[in-house]
Amino acid sequence: MYSYQFTLHSHMFCLFICSPSLTCLTHCLSLSLSHTNSLSPSLCLPLLTTTHSNTNIDRERVDMTHLRTKEIGVDGAASGTRTEEADEDWIKRLISQAHAAKEFSYCPYSQFRVGAALLAHDGTVFTGCNVENASYNLGLCAEKTAVAKAVSEGYQSFKAIAVASDLEDQFILPCGGCRQFMREFGDQWSVYLSKPDGTYMKMTVEELLPFSFGPEDLKKKRVFTTQIGS
Repeated sequence: MYSYQFTLHSHMFCLFICSPSLTCLTHCLSLSLSHTNSLSPSLCLPLLTTTHSNTNIDRERVDMTHLRTKEIGVDGAASGTRTEEADEDWIKRLISQAHAAKEFSYCPYSQFRVGAALLAHDGTVFTGCNVENASYNLGLCAEKTAVAKAVSEGYQSFKAIAVASDLEDQFILPCGGCRQFMREFGDQWSVYLSKPDGTYMKMTVEELLPFSFGPEDLKKKRVFTTQIGS
């Protein structure tokens, strides 16, 4: 237990303490003052300490990474080892991972589950699901979630992405926003559009979004440009 001495001079007082021995210690005190703006004499406030350990979290993260690698078959999916046409196995596993990611979908408003599995050139896979929000426009699509996770881990080049939903009679198609989001990282990588039974249709990002706008367009010659600071 710690104690901290202070004099209150405002309607609300919030105290945050961090120390090398504590991950984070937070204590907030809110008081209503009726006739005065300060309290006297000084108060001695007891603070309860809380410690958190990241050991279990790190262990779980390692275990999940190992499991994901084993399920996908990283060696078989890495670029340069085999062509996509010659190896149906890793494609089906990638699609299976997309359907597995779909199970974590948070879609209380649309009830439309979507999962995605994004494959980097070294065989690493990043999964994502759609995450909806009560403020509808703040929701995240599965494809965006997977790409954002990959970029946050240092990846910016991709080999393929598999998308899954519960649609029975047709292949799931990415929305326009997701097509543009994927286009940011190239237009020649593969998109596997699947059904719950595991069947799929292969397209490229360019085929999904023809005549697209990308990062290279910002480098093209223009008749008028503005310079920062001018």
